[in-house]
Amino acid sequence: MTEIKMKPIWYFVGLILLVMGGIIMLTGIYLLFVPSTEKTVLANTHPDIWWGALMVLFGGFMFFKTRKQTV
Repeated sequence: MTEIKMKPIWYFVGLILLVMGGIIMLTGIYLLFVPSTEKTVLANTHPDIWWGALMVLFGGFMFFKTRKQTV
């Protein structure tokens, strides 16, 4: 009988963070060039770019760290 090999949960968490962080960061870059009409207090700090980049870095780290692991 063959064994079923599965990926660890951190593989999928890393993949989701990588994709969602990329979407958030690209949205922030778009809003940098095409500003929104609504202004918030911290709009000048561009938190979507920072959080998107952080999510991409952490997601990429987790994805590439666990891509060859099986449980």
